[in-house]
Amino acid sequence: MTDFLRLAEDIAREAGEMILAKRPTMSAEIETKSSPTDVVTTLDKASEELIRDRILSARPGDRILGEEGGEAPGESDVRWIVDPIDGTVNFLYGLPDWAVSIAVEVEGQVVAGVVNVPARGEVYTAALGQGAWLGHERLRCNTGVPLAQALVATGFGYFKERRAVQGEVVAQVVPRVRDIRRGGSCAIDMCSLAAGRVDAYYERGVNQWDFAAAGLVATEAGARLGGLHGRPVSPDFALCAAPGLFEELHDLLAGLNPERDA
Repeated sequence: MTDFLRLAEDIAREAGEMILAKRPTMSAEIETKSSPTDVVTTLDKASEELIRDRILSARPGDRILGEEGGEAPGESDVRWIVDPIDGTVNFLYGLPDWAVSIAVEVEGQVVAGVVNVPARGEVYTAALGQGAWLGHERLRCNTGVPLAQALVATGFGYFKERRAVQGEVVAQVVPRVRDIRRGGSCAIDMCSLAAGRVDAYYERGVNQWDFAAAGLVATEAGARLGGLHGRPVSPDFALCAAPGLFEELHDLLAGLNPERDA
């Protein structure tokens, strides 16, 4: 796991440096994906290409799942899960909350994860059973926080129908908690939870490349990560918080039927 983590961190740092260096000339070249608000920049693609090249150079038999390039087959039981820029809209607007996220999965279990936030100079790392770290600082999520005092991060989807439901849900959540934060990056929200900067996070519609690395950071910092009604985290729903708060927020959200899109 140490070797996986070291390689993932080296690659995530290199990709982040490349993005920062090229952003002034390449970030304006954008396309849309699932909707007019779901964008991909030339640098998303360049970052993923660099990451794939570095992984295959070091470990040519491994599989890779990337947001932009999809699944690449391999012969080993190791799969790399890559988000070349999580928070692309933030990146496009010059906001600092975007990240390079790389996770390593062995036989279906994530064993190492790196989330590099280049604009903030922060690199979050975690290895299974070895804790979560921000640089040399070991991370612990906030514990013992009741729902009424919880600072809760969330996000919104790209389709107007889903956004409408998410607006209804958050309108019911905000009177029951300390406040809501919407940062624009699932990976950074989960890492912020691990660092105690927020108390909880939930969202519908995030993908495996969004939460694979950051989910390990959060759970290694003591958080619980899952879906609703005992299901695992998935694009249907992601909920993350310390035990106790997880259950309180779960019960509130489950009663609001947040997995619907209309």
